[in-house]
Amino acid sequence: MTLAEDRVWMERAIDLSRKCPPAEGAFSVGAIIVSADGEELAHGYSRETDAHVHAEESALAKLPGDDPRLSGATIYSTLEPCSERRSRPLTCTQLILRSPIRRVVIAWREPSLLVADCIGVEMLLGSGAEVVELAEVADAARAVNAHLLK
Repeated sequence: MTLAEDRVWMERAIDLSRKCPPAEGAFSVGAIIVSADGEELAHGYSRETDAHVHAEESALAKLPGDDPRLSGATIYSTLEPCSERRSRPLTCTQLILRSPIRRVVIAWREPSLLVADCIGVEMLLGSGAEVVELAEVADAARAVNAHLLK
């Protein structure tokens, strides 16, 4: 993917994050999984199917784990994938690492507002994944979370 393509997909993920029912104590996040040839495979957003589902989790759940298109795919998330979680046994970072996806594009890193030290990016990099942070769209992703970032 080119940087221009990454920006287009991230803008779509930001649009998805606007669908999230706002919640105190939870970020509104959008995620899209895109194949190596540029086809959208799945998307999700926070609280899409229940009060605790995260965007990456929702998108990944829509595809079989052995889908051959996941090899070489990119997951776009408007926020760094979580590395700590109380509501589910696996974090979004762990779910991504259990999949064949090895390229992750984020808009911004999770601030230490709800989790003291999110290390999703570090865990992904440490496992050999490529992580791209699109800082130029971070303000748009943060704006969706203005209810938390007062």
